[in-house]
Amino acid sequence: MSRARRGLGFAALLLLVLGLAGTVTGPVRADTAACAPGVVHLRGDWGRARFSVDLAQTPREQARGLMFVEQMPRSRGMLFIYPRPQSVSFWMKNTLIPLDMIFLDSTGTVRHVHHDAVPGDLTPIRGGREILVVLEINAGLARELGIAPGSEMRHPAFDREDAAWPC
Repeated sequence: MSRARRGLGFAALLLLVLGLAGTVTGPVRADTAACAPGVVHLRGDWGRARFSVDLAQTPREQARGLMFVEQMPRSRGMLFIYPRPQSVSFWMKNTLIPLDMIFLDSTGTVRHVHHDAVPGDLTPIRGGREILVVLEINAGLARELGIAPGSEMRHPAFDREDAAWPC
């Protein structure tokens, strides 16, 4: 068999395999492909933003948070995910960098933003009631971007029918 015919045979086989794979798993929508545990997307009248995040899901991870972190890239943050909506309160003990804290309800809607939390401050920062998720980012970014109550987040933590911006 000629080299060209073998190449055509391989191409046909590849197309067949890819075609079958598409029918078995179904097409992947571009808007869902971006939904991953380590990424949050925010949107509002102000536009859109994307942050890569570390997750704090266990009580131990949540207690440590961003303590002892000396610097954080502009496009990074930490996402605190609770097992159910609840009243939450934070402090800045052993936190070395100033932060903005964004408190969201179970639909992924921002309910409260605390700007410029002071490193080392032990004053409780209350996020409100019925909070499911808290996003911590570098201080000043929430104001600079326009993130405010009513903004919406897309993340797998909001995998529910009533999500404001579902995955």
